[in-house]
Amino acid sequence: MTRVLTLTLNPAIDRTVTLDRLEPGAVHRARAMRDDAGGKGLNVASCLADWGIPVTAAGVLGAGNAAAFEALFAAKGIEDRCVRVPGETRTNLKLVDAVGTTDVNLPGLTLEPSTLRAVRAGLAETAGPGTIAVLAGSLPAGAEPGLYAELTAELKERGARVLLDASGPALAAALAAGTLPDAVKPNRHELEEWAGRPLPALADVVEAAQGLVRRGIPLVVVSLGAEGAVFVRDAGVLHALPPAMAVASTVGAGDALVAGLVAGLCAGSRLAGTARLALAFAAGKLTRAGANLPGREAVEAIAGTVEVRALPS
Repeated sequence: MTRVLTLTLNPAIDRTVTLDRLEPGAVHRARAMRDDAGGKGLNVASCLADWGIPVTAAGVLGAGNAAAFEALFAAKGIEDRCVRVPGETRTNLKLVDAVGTTDVNLPGLTLEPSTLRAVRAGLAETAGPGTIAVLAGSLPAGAEPGLYAELTAELKERGARVLLDASGPALAAALAAGTLPDAVKPNRHELEEWAGRPLPALADVVEAAQGLVRRGIPLVVVSLGAEGAVFVRDAGVLHALPPAMAVASTVGAGDALVAGLVAGLCAGSRLAGTARLALAFAAGKLTRAGANLPGREAVEAIAGTVEVRALPS
């Protein structure tokens, strides 16, 4: 079985506070609050563990509040290869009301050179042929924008396949490097930022994604929120549309899509099957708080309702 390795260098405890209505400048009384140990790569690992795929979580955790993450790893059987450093992992606020979710993301821990060396050593020990490595999330202070590009080259040299879910300068550096990821998963805004222009229409998104494929990235997946996602390979383009779902929380939905993409790659599914599974992971996660999936039968049932359309390439 394929082993999955996720890297989260800027994790967070996601504190979700539910309000009747968010009004700037007003005093609010919360209706509910919950904390979830997360960060993009850890959210991917959490969903993959729910699906039953062996997964190792690498990254950096503050020793002061690592217990929340350790409890997640123990509950889901995730192998913990995270480096502990002094201090506390950041807490991000998710303010939820009837309109949507407002995110307040705080700065993370500063990555010291010795910590980065320890992370790299752990990746080298864990990755190899048959590994899918997911590099996900923002880079903390102390990490250069080219870090993901360097890690992609190091991991691929060891025989791993690399899926990158990043944004801004880190994404731009990775896409300009000599060794490219095997797959990337930007959202529309992140792709627009890289392309340097608005991408208002679906055809515009597809054209930009095809530009990345022509650069040498075998698979480009662009998440579009309620409009689903497009899956672009040299051999064709698919648009997957999710079913309508009752939403408990949108936190981690994009990460669940990445997990479903990885699950499809692990299974060796055709692109259409992978698209259905990725959208089913994301839609199923919407019905759960935190980065958690419903049962396997429920996810498979959702996958059967995902509409997949072939687009002109």
